[in-house]
Amino acid sequence: MLRVNSVYFTYSKPKKVLENIQFSLLPGEHLCVMGESGCGKSTLLKAIYGLLDLNKGSITWNNEIVLGPEFNLVPGFEKFKYVAQDFDLMPYISVAENIKKFLSRFYPKESEQRTAALLEVIEMTAFRNTKVKNLSGGQKQRVAIARALAKEPELLLLDEPFSQIDNFKKNTLRRNLFQYLKQHKIACIVATHDKNDALSFADKLIILKNNTVLENDSPVSIYKTPKTNYTAALFDDVNDVIIRDKKYLLYPHQLKITEKSDLKAIVVHSYFKGGYWLIELKYKGQKLFVNHPNTLEKNKEIYFELENTAKK
Repeated sequence: MLRVNSVYFTYSKPKKVLENIQFSLLPGEHLCVMGESGCGKSTLLKAIYGLLDLNKGSITWNNEIVLGPEFNLVPGFEKFKYVAQDFDLMPYISVAENIKKFLSRFYPKESEQRTAALLEVIEMTAFRNTKVKNLSGGQKQRVAIARALAKEPELLLLDEPFSQIDNFKKNTLRRNLFQYLKQHKIACIVATHDKNDALSFADKLIILKNNTVLENDSPVSIYKTPKTNYTAALFDDVNDVIIRDKKYLLYPHQLKITEKSDLKAIVVHSYFKGGYWLIELKYKGQKLFVNHPNTLEKNKEIYFELENTAKK
C-alpha cells in the first residue's frame, strides 16, 4: 500500500508547493489527481517517486520509506516508474530498443515477447524499428509509457500522459493502457487536466487546489456532488446560480428547456458541440448554460427547468 503522510514541500520559502498532503492507495488501484496549473500535481508525482526531499511528512510503499536524492545516489524508488512530460527517451535508437533498454539481455526470447506485447498496447508495432528522433511528440509519449511498463513496476506515475496524443488515438490508448494495468495489478497515479482520465478509469480522485487536497473521494461522488465551483469547472461548464432563492451548482445537462415554466430566460448565443448545442442564457442578470438538441435564435425568450439538481 502507498501511504502519503502529511507531506509538505517547498522549492523556496515561504511559498509551499505541497501542504499537508495525505492519502493512501492499494496495490492495483488507480488514482487520478486533478487541479489547475500550478496546484502541485507534477510536484506530488516527483515527491512520490523520490525525486524530492520532503520538508515534512513521509511516503511509504508497503512500509518501505521512499527517500529523496539526499539519501540516494540515483534518485527514484526502484519499485516505481515515472513518466514525466519531457519523456527522456534515447533519440538515436529504435522504438523497440528504447523499450528493451530495461529488460534483461540474458533472456532475449522473453525480452522480445514483452516488447511486442507493449508495442501492441501503445499501438506502435509498425514503428518498432523507427528511430525515436523521427517520431511525433504524441508517438514519443506512447513509447515513454511502454518503456516505463517494461519491467512491470508496482506503481506507475503518469504526468499528463496523453497531452500530445491525437483524440482518435487517445481514446483507444487509454482503454488499452488502463486495462493492461488492471490485468497486471499495477497501481497507477495520473496527474491530468482531462476529465476523461478521471471519470472513466480512476478508482479514486483527488482534487488539488492551492497546493493542498480539496476533495478526496470516488470520481462518481465528486462529479455528482462537487463541493465548489472550482471542482465542478474541472469537468464541464458550470452554472453557479441562484434559482427560486436557492443557491445551486449545476452542469448544463442539469437544466432543461421546456414549453412552460415559471423560470424565463433570454437566449444569448448557441454553440455547436457536435451531438448537441450549448445554449448560453441570461436569467435575472445571471449567465446560464444549458444543453439542447437544436440551435436557438438570439434574444428569443425561453422557459427552463431544473433536472437532477444538487443544492449548493
